[in-house]
Amino acid sequence: MSLDELFERFAAQSRIFKDRDKLLPDYVPSELPHRDNQVLQLAKILAPALAGSRPSNVFIYGLTGTGKTAVTKYVLRKLSEKAQDRVIFSYVNCRQNDTSYRVLAELARSLGTRIPFTGLATSEVYKRFLSALDRRGRIMVVVLDEVDHLVKKSGDDVLYFLTRINEQLTSSRLSLIGITNDLKFTEFLDARVKSSLCEEELVFPPYTARELEDILRQRASEAFYEGVLAPEVIPMCAAIAAKQNGDARLALDLLLKAADIAEREGAERVTADHVRQAQKEIEKNVTVDVIKSMPLHVKLVLLSVYLLEKEGAKNLTTGTIYNKYVEIAKMLGVDPVTQRRVSDIINELDMAGIVNARVVSLGRYGRTKVIRLSTSLKNIEEGLSEDLFMLGAIELTTR
Repeated sequence: MSLDELFERFAAQSRIFKDRDKLLPDYVPSELPHRDNQVLQLAKILAPALAGSRPSNVFIYGLTGTGKTAVTKYVLRKLSEKAQDRVIFSYVNCRQNDTSYRVLAELARSLGTRIPFTGLATSEVYKRFLSALDRRGRIMVVVLDEVDHLVKKSGDDVLYFLTRINEQLTSSRLSLIGITNDLKFTEFLDARVKSSLCEEELVFPPYTARELEDILRQRASEAFYEGVLAPEVIPMCAAIAAKQNGDARLALDLLLKAADIAEREGAERVTADHVRQAQKEIEKNVTVDVIKSMPLHVKLVLLSVYLLEKEGAKNLTTGTIYNKYVEIAKMLGVDPVTQRRVSDIINELDMAGIVNARVVSLGRYGRTKVIRLSTSLKNIEEGLSEDLFMLGAIELTTR
């Protein structure tokens, strides 16, 4: 098929999708099945803003894909319709804006204050934001989504500033909503920040398979033409996602990718086979993305396991991997970390599902940990090769 034919086929009206955007992660539907309780709780906390009173700060947590962001955006949208400029809203994704400077700059920009990408002291950006907010004479609700990424990378200074900002405001007030997937996140916070941020707490439980089916059916009715989904597609997507901690985002990703695969094939219906293909693609992409984002020494430990398995080594132990890691580190001119730290890294890789580390008994010789890769060599190589330094390391060590 030529490029022109390919583009013409996709430019023509889809036989599967009525509105593909309805399955994208940033779409907030008009209804949120099985989240009525959380919607009502958050609305009650934020409602005082309509009367000119500062709402309590809220800390929202739950596993990935449990509807935290969607519920927050939904309630803020409804509140905005009622508030009619009496309340200002600002949403910041802290995975993308993971420094104090970027967060404050984003908040200042939401008030119309221009802040350069770099060049100012963080304290100066804070002053400009403070001044811009006080001039507005409004209540501002700030949402910091995936706030754990910000704190783990840059500390909780910006949270300290924002939870204390009302002491310096005269005409405006600010409330914070923090959202995180990390249930242990508050352990990273200063006690003063924790007490201020967590004035109110909301916990989002995982969805069940039946609830995920309801969510998918609601979205499917908006996204697809009638009859294009085989009967087993939605239950299958829901069942796969239910096994992954009730992740609605994964369920929607599976449904979207399965439909995309069907459309690329020119199929008239989305089938279970398309869902299985989508599952393989998503699992592969997740592993590669995780590897790409790893710190240097974690990548070097993973490279050590990769090379040892490629050489045919069996029953890998922490000691064997550590010796290979030290060899590679010295070859690259990198100072190696301790064997204890490498053991911790192996545990982290085990938790991420990239290696499998199990303790086996050696009888009277005690016990040892046996390590092997639990993802394909191809995925490891693809993830590591995205880093030019690691690509050079692979080439150097495989000569």
